[in-house]
Order: sequence, then structure tokens, then C-alpha cells
Amino acid sequence: MPTEYLFVFAQVHEEFRMPELLSVAELYGFEVKFSENPEDRKTARPFMVIELESEEHAKLLARRCVLIRYVCEFYARGRSYEELHQHTRERASQWQKYAADTSFKFLVTAFNHTIPQWRQKDVIESFEYMDFQGKIDMKNPDITLACLEEYKDKHGTTRPKDEGDGEFEEVWFGRLIEIGSSRPLVKKFDVKKRVYYGNTSMEAEMSLLMANQTLAAPGKLIYDPFAGTGSMAYTAAHFGALFYGSDIDGRQMRGKAKQPGIIRAAAQYGVANRIVDLCTFDVTQNPWRCGELFDAIVTDPPYGVRAGAKRLGRKNARPAGDEPIPVHLPRPDDQPYIPPTRPYELSELARDLVLLARYMLKPQGRLVFFLPTVTEEYKEVDIDAMLCEGMELVANSLQDFGSWGRRLITVRKTTSDKYLPPTFDPAHAVTENVISHVPAHKDFREKYFQGFKKGDSDNA
Repeated sequence: MPTEYLFVFAQVHEEFRMPELLSVAELYGFEVKFSENPEDRKTARPFMVIELESEEHAKLLARRCVLIRYVCEFYARGRSYEELHQHTRERASQWQKYAADTSFKFLVTAFNHTIPQWRQKDVIESFEYMDFQGKIDMKNPDITLACLEEYKDKHGTTRPKDEGDGEFEEVWFGRLIEIGSSRPLVKKFDVKKRVYYGNTSMEAEMSLLMANQTLAAPGKLIYDPFAGTGSMAYTAAHFGALFYGSDIDGRQMRGKAKQPGIIRAAAQYGVANRIVDLCTFDVTQNPWRCGELFDAIVTDPPYGVRAGAKRLGRKNARPAGDEPIPVHLPRPDDQPYIPPTRPYELSELARDLVLLARYMLKPQGRLVFFLPTVTEEYKEVDIDAMLCEGMELVANSLQDFGSWGRRLITVRKTTSDKYLPPTFDPAHAVTENVISHVPAHKDFREKYFQGFKKGDSDNA
């Protein structure tokens, strides 16, 4: 029979919370059941009660999910302590087995508030009816009973420290099962502490969330076609996956030192042996001669805010001439030939990425990538327009920056059918799914530097 568990989340990246839970549950092969009450599923609150088949499943989520702070066996909730105690008594069968001889301690804390010590003591004493006979052990107890008060957000206001103490929205109670052990990874992978990074490096918390969306695990092979400075390599490899990266500009991956920058940073995290290889090539002129190589493709494509995407080719076609172009032209001082590149428009890139993933992913493999969007222009059909036969949307989470945002798109390959490699034909910016639709992310770079002025999309 499913048991209710209280999850306490870090109040950041709220839209990414449920996709991460579902992805990790899929990775470990169990189901997660959310409350049917829409109020209880609101991500503006840090608390959520979830039904799971076993306590071990709750521990697995707490150990892998980056956004989880605590997981408790849920006992009760209430708008007042009287209501909380009433519901706690009703669930006595859950906690009475610990009352006889189990060492314990209480954790009394709050969200958006600091509870003074004298009232923490009063709260603990109000649970005397539980009649725990075991010894109090503050360092290494057998169980920890957690009482968590939830207050309105008052950030940005000047007020006395204890103002509004006791005026909580709701109070929650349960037995602490696990502290989220993946939260410290955010500091471990902090870009500022990394031996090699660039101005386009993905922030640590987001790269960890992306790695979880790929279902990274030992035995899996993950590919980043826009590897850059390797932000996705370290987190995917940390979770046990093998990583392969490529980029049109090898300088991003190499850096200036003799040893490639990505390898140096991977060694810093103890995962250098999981970097299979790093290659320089244009993804539209890739060397792949067969498909279904990768378990996941994860990337943050350059979309022009700090660096624009490029592909091989000339911005302007050569003028037609009477004589054919020589196959080989001598170069002064035997300098290497650097092929010309042209901009890779974002809607083309996104469409091509989905088609490439359908060809390169194993069945049930995932494509995870960021897509910037203009807030006022975005419509759900923008994402539908990128999809193609055999590819299914799993999650779409927004990181909001105001007038624009970036969406973490997760797509699953649902077919075992074989497909031809993509042609990377720039003639169409969307798939056959919605041929006539022009997505809001088309010409995003131009819109960004024009300040997203109204009418830009009409003039683009």
C-alpha cells in the first residue's frame, strides 16, 4: 500500500521540480503519485506530499534530486497546532512503534521565518502526548521528528526579526527519513571554483538538473554536440555516465594549456576517465555513419546572447564564374585552412537537433536542451512545431528572465523504427508537424539585441 511522504524543496527553479522527480523515478523504475488537489501541487510552496510504494524510493529521490532538501514520512498538517495534534493522534499507528525505546530528537524550523528558541521548546513540549520513552540524543538519534512551519514570503520588507512569529500559513509534521544529499553538489560544481570555464559555461545547479533529465547513470553514453567548455560533461559523468563531446570550435574545448581544458576540469572532479573523447566538427557535417549510438543527447546550444551558433558555409554564395573553382589552392607559409562559417539560425538549429536525436538516440533515449523564448510571443505550438514522428515531449520547464526566458526541453524517442540521418536543410525552420507556424524563438538573437520591441517578430 502506498505511503505518504513529505518532501521539502529548495525554493529555486520551481518549474523544474516535478520533471526532476518524475525523471529520477523513471531512472530507478518506480512510480510517483502526486496529490489530486491543485493547491497541493503548487510549486510556489516548498512542501509537497507524495505517495510512494516504499521508504527506499523516498531515499533514492532524496539522494539524487538536486532540488530536494528533506524527505519525511508524513504524519500530519494543520492551520494551527491544535489541528496538527489532532491529525497526529489520528495517525498514531505510524509513530507509536517508535515510542517505547527509540532514541530521538526534534527538529523545529520554518520557511520564510526564524523561530526563536523559547518557542521551539514550547513546540517540542506540545507533543508530550506522544509519550516517547527513549532517550533524547541530539547527535545521533534513531529517529528525528520534524516540525516545519510555513510563512508568507516577506522578503524585501524591513521588520523586526521575530515579527509575525506563530502566524504561519500551515504547519507540517513527520519523521525525517533523508536529507537531500545532492544539494551540496551545487557548491562542488560551482563554476567559479572550476579550473577551466568560459563566459558561456552553464551554472552548476542547472547542469545537474539537465543531467537528471537525461537519466544519466553507469553504462550510459551521453553526447553533447555543442560541448563548449564542458559544463554538461562533469555532471553527467559524476552520475556514472560516459560522455562524448563535439564542437565546431575546438578552442572552446581545448583552452590554451597543453592538456585540454575539459579534461583538466574533469580530473578536478575525478571523472576524467569517463570522458570518451572530444572532437572538433560541425554537427551539420558530422562523421556519424550509423545511428542509435547514444542513450541521451544533452546540450545548451549557443543562441546569440553571449555567443552565436555557427555552421560551415559562406554567408554569401560565390559569384557564378566561367571557370571551375580549383580543388586545391596553395596557401602562403603553409598555413592551415580555416573553413568559412555562417550563422545557424535558432529555429533551424532546434529543428535539426530533434531530427539528429531521432537518428542518433537509442529507443527511449532522451534529448535535453535549452531553448530561449520571447515571453510575450511564446506559444505551446512553438515546441510542437519542432517535434517529428517518433519523438515525444516529456517536459518543458521555464527559467524566467522577464521579457525572455529559456525553456529546458526534454524529448523522448518513442520509436524503434530506423530513420535516415537528417539533411540539415535550412529551407524549413519547423518540421512537418506544423509547417506554416513561425516560432517565437526564430531570429531570437536579433530580437534580444533589439530589446524585444513590439513588431520585431513581424519585421523579422
